[in-house]
Amino acid sequence: MSDLVTVFQSGDVALLALAKAALDGEGIRYIADGDQVQDLFGVGRLASGYNLVTGPPRIRVTPEDADRARELIAELEE
Repeated sequence: MSDLVTVFQSGDVALLALAKAALDGEGIRYIADGDQVQDLFGVGRLASGYNLVTGPPRIRVTPEDADRARELIAELEE
């Protein structure tokens, strides 16, 4: 799993969901790290939108898919 590349991270759950949907739509396999543990430690998400202990959720893909995944996600942020 250490060979995966982070292509997106955000405390915004809506953007995270859109990013996952975009990758699913293109058949790009990914791992979403930290999205399920945001409320388990400390005081949860606070005002930042993510847990300061675990950091923001991030999406990681294989190096072969990284460029295409970044392109898809960049379209969401425009």
